[in-house]
Amino acid sequence: MTVETGDAERERAVEAALRTLGLDDKARLLAGHDMWSLPALPAIGLGSLVMSDGPIGVRGRRWTADDPSVALPSPTALAATWDPELARRAGRLLAQEANRKGVHVLLAPTVNLHRSPLGGRHFEAYSEDPLLTGAIGTGYVLGVQDGGVGVTVKHFVGNEAETDRFTVDNRIAARPLRELYLAPFEAIVTGARPWGVMAAYNAVNGVTMTEHADLIGGVLRGEWGFDGVVVSDWLAARSTVGAIRGGLDLAMPGPHTVYGEALAAAVRAGEVEEELVEAAARRVLRLAARVGLLAGAPAAVAPADRPAAVDGDALAREIAGRGCVLLRNAIRDEAPVLPLDAAAVHGGVALIGAAAREPRILGGGSAQVFPGHVVPLLDALRDALPAGVRLGYALGADPSEELAPAAAGFALRAVARAADGHELGSEALPSGQLQWFGELPPGVDYDELHSVEVCGTFTPAVDGDHRFGTRGTGAFTLTVAGRTLYDGPQFDPHSDPFEAFFGTPTQRGTVRLAAGEPVPVSLLHLPPKAVELPVQAVGFSLLHGGPERDEEELLTEAVAAARAAYTAVVVVGTTERVESEGFDRRDLRLPGRQDELVARVAAANPRTVVIVNSGAPVELPWRDEVAAVLVCWFPGQEGGAALADILLGVTEPGGRLPTTWPVRLADAPVTEVTPRAGVLAYDEGVLVGYRAWRRPGVPAPAYPFGHGLGYTSWAYEELSALPGSGEAELASVTVRVRNVGRRAGREVVQLYLTGSEAGAPAVLAGFASVSAGPGEVAEAVVPLARRAVSTWSDGAWRLAPGPYDLAVGPLTVRIP
Repeated sequence: MTVETGDAERERAVEAALRTLGLDDKARLLAGHDMWSLPALPAIGLGSLVMSDGPIGVRGRRWTADDPSVALPSPTALAATWDPELARRAGRLLAQEANRKGVHVLLAPTVNLHRSPLGGRHFEAYSEDPLLTGAIGTGYVLGVQDGGVGVTVKHFVGNEAETDRFTVDNRIAARPLRELYLAPFEAIVTGARPWGVMAAYNAVNGVTMTEHADLIGGVLRGEWGFDGVVVSDWLAARSTVGAIRGGLDLAMPGPHTVYGEALAAAVRAGEVEEELVEAAARRVLRLAARVGLLAGAPAAVAPADRPAAVDGDALAREIAGRGCVLLRNAIRDEAPVLPLDAAAVHGGVALIGAAAREPRILGGGSAQVFPGHVVPLLDALRDALPAGVRLGYALGADPSEELAPAAAGFALRAVARAADGHELGSEALPSGQLQWFGELPPGVDYDELHSVEVCGTFTPAVDGDHRFGTRGTGAFTLTVAGRTLYDGPQFDPHSDPFEAFFGTPTQRGTVRLAAGEPVPVSLLHLPPKAVELPVQAVGFSLLHGGPERDEEELLTEAVAAARAAYTAVVVVGTTERVESEGFDRRDLRLPGRQDELVARVAAANPRTVVIVNSGAPVELPWRDEVAAVLVCWFPGQEGGAALADILLGVTEPGGRLPTTWPVRLADAPVTEVTPRAGVLAYDEGVLVGYRAWRRPGVPAPAYPFGHGLGYTSWAYEELSALPGSGEAELASVTVRVRNVGRRAGREVVQLYLTGSEAGAPAVLAGFASVSAGPGEVAEAVVPLARRAVSTWSDGAWRLAPGPYDLAVGPLTVRIP
């Protein structure tokens, strides 16, 4: 069946189903049935459509470890590969996971830009550049929909920060709105034909995005031809009349939304035209048909036509390695420090840092999933190093300034009970964090639920005063080894309702415990049932921290370990309280005394390698004092294995920065993410990211956009440009490069274009990847779109007057 034939058959089935529906059923279709699904209508052969968060893994209907998910590296890591085809493979894997879990639509990808390095959720977005973001996002969407699963490209539009995200009015002028913030959405809509788009919480230029008729109806549907569903971000829809007139199709989550009964009533009251409801219902039915949930309509991808099965662990490892960015690789003893040579390995390696043993593999918030396993670098290096090689480990500095969910040494279950004490249901927990949203464990009814107890045993690994605490909203009773540490309420105000619901991590007391001796632990929680919540949810955490060590003692141990080894590898990083959903960052400093740790280790060992485990830029004040700096982002479940491969030279670090890394926060072109009187003005216009950094007189960043080293060297030999082959193509550019190093490698060829306008910044106009062995030549052919030299002015795209200067590495060519 051809694409055109399938589309026609689906449209006929959609129209036939639509004709049989009355107003109430059509309005019901537009409201969530529960947290993650839409209602089924058996009378027309419509199944229930299930959605799930899925930027880096598919969680499924329930936030539980009972059904583990493959956890890929963070979107910043995927963007750092500069490889849309690899993004497509990632999308195919996630579609495979979605099909396995009964999920029909992924709430991803996030294609908002890195406007400011303070954005708290940048780990979930791709880049500061719209072209790179659009290319990676297009690959991701194509891959997911190759597997017959829908997407919701998000957050449309202007959601570049988290502070007051529910209420902020982002004031964005027409030119930057078109050239920067709408551009990735346009590229994906026109290049991948996504089946869904998610409307953001925020307003743009005075109109909340779930009601923005000009952008949803005028631009997204009118100009770009989008024929899919527009769904609200969760709890973003505020007005029945405003949302339906603004073009919003789905108000999530259910069952209490501004649509459903409220929408039908608005039609009957004459406040809303029924044609608007019918148009939205048509689009929802079209989505259901595409994913195979409407009787009589062929799915867009039949199960037999799905891509071949993907090895999730292998792909996660490949992306992690390809996304690692080698920022610095100094010469020591007449050779680069990385990869570690035989002398470095056999001379012993000191591995230092909390993240080497307990890595942060993914960002917080809605992107979180539970993988079946995680590979820390400490374990991976132990397995990879030859027998007899000495591998030492030292904590060095603890980056966490708060207690974390109970993990190592705990065996826990969550038990739900009714008011009379009888058990309703239970499930095993991989950690002390419990998150039940929408679908509860089997047997548990929210209305009947009175309490939830996280209970089990804790077997300490070390002697000492162990710290315990709580996080959540409601009443808590915390008991450890028969001793009650806390019995009372916890309510933490926060401007973001999700952050307020989850609460602030709070230490409640300490208990002296002996290593190897298990003790009972219990955290009894009474959810605040008297407080009306928009969704049925239970979320809280049992927190734990080991005995506090003297900070100076930890640093001294790390320095001693570094001195005793030929090579020191220090892993530093951020924590969930630094980078997560719901809040922005206050600064770019590494938490705790990690900067001091690196400086002291580097002073003790000239072969110090630093691995940065963060989702977005951090300040690196010691960068010139160490031998090598490698950014691994949040590297997913296989991150440790991928890092071991890179350190030992099995694979090459293939990444290039998708975002500029400043020397210090004060140097960044945009540092304002907090609204004033409810308004956040994008006064910088188009001067975001490298566009601003490349202006004359601006201090150089620590590492520029596009920077990244490999394990070989490249010579750029020839650059040529021929006239484009179509109306949208300005030129076809060919770049010839030669691998002049001693090993095979991969190069990312980046094209930067400057117009004749005075002061115009050079912008990324295209890119391609090439691979070659030692001495071999490779050619990259890159189409150059007219859009790269067009600006938005007076309501239209206008080609900037030539000539244009094109730069690729050290080569330049003028295009008339």
